[in-house]
Amino acid sequence: MTASAGAAAARTLTDQLGRSVTLPDRVDRVVVLQHQTLNLLVQLDAADDVVGVLSSWKKQLGPDFARFAPRLATLPMPGDLNQVNIESLLALHPQVVFVANYAPPEMIRQIESAGIPVIAVSLRQDQPGEQGKLNPAMADEEEAYNQGLRQGIRLIAEVVNRRDQGEALINYTFSARARTDDRLKDIPADKRIRVYMANPELTTYGAGKYTGLMMRHAGALNVAAASVSGFKQVSMEQVLAWDPQVIFVQDRYPEVVQQINGDPAWQSVDAVKHHRVYLMPEYAKAWGYPMPEALAVGELWMAKKLYPQRFADVDIDKQADAYYRHFYRMAWRPRPDAG
Repeated sequence: MTASAGAAAARTLTDQLGRSVTLPDRVDRVVVLQHQTLNLLVQLDAADDVVGVLSSWKKQLGPDFARFAPRLATLPMPGDLNQVNIESLLALHPQVVFVANYAPPEMIRQIESAGIPVIAVSLRQDQPGEQGKLNPAMADEEEAYNQGLRQGIRLIAEVVNRRDQGEALINYTFSARARTDDRLKDIPADKRIRVYMANPELTTYGAGKYTGLMMRHAGALNVAAASVSGFKQVSMEQVLAWDPQVIFVQDRYPEVVQQINGDPAWQSVDAVKHHRVYLMPEYAKAWGYPMPEALAVGELWMAKKLYPQRFADVDIDKQADAYYRHFYRMAWRPRPDAG
């Protein structure tokens, strides 16, 4: 990001598509058409600057997310990840619109043609030619996601004038991850627990998604990594062949746990036989994109599920509560049915 050499009333930032975008010096009216960015704005204490949200935000973030910023439930929804209603957008008088890096180029052009700056966020540091893709090729997943998350947080924080909050979020996140890494660093690859991430309709995350990196930092071997790229549907035969020792299910899909445990087709899988199908807590956001709480607390939760003896002294709820009080400004509230 570079400061504009022009008047103090405007500045130029570089978004995660590599586009130069000129913005007002002070921004306090934003429309957010990407759920990851909406989550981060809340954590940066900038929810009051949001004047419009994507229509699928409750589906993407979960209905409980509204407790962090109740006014979100009252806001207009002028578009979604892949489309926008320009008339509805203009009625909100936004100073900037946040979109996903994979938003259609014509959607970005449509918003810009209406005179509204657009900031695209990927939370990845992508190679040239890969920035606008949902499933990009990566030479180094670790570098792409670690640097991309830092860049993304700094970009969003800069737009809404929350630089100090952005740096605090970055420092907390990566310091916490390092402490988890340190407890697992001596586990060789062939001794790591085989894990499958179960989503609806036999979809899972393979190579090139943050979820696989999350598993790696938690000491897991993602069974899909060797043969699946990105987010894809697989066959039941493939899952049976992988025979994972543990199955994780995202917090937003509790019905998948019931389906797996109740379906005869799954009963021969090691994880099901030994009752190791776990519903992940809210903070372990395995979206395929990194979220700070997933790195800071979610990977720790996952690591303790896989290697309880190594984390016997760790109180996960206490760690989650510390994070939530710091960045969501409220106490952690675990779900009764969380695994």
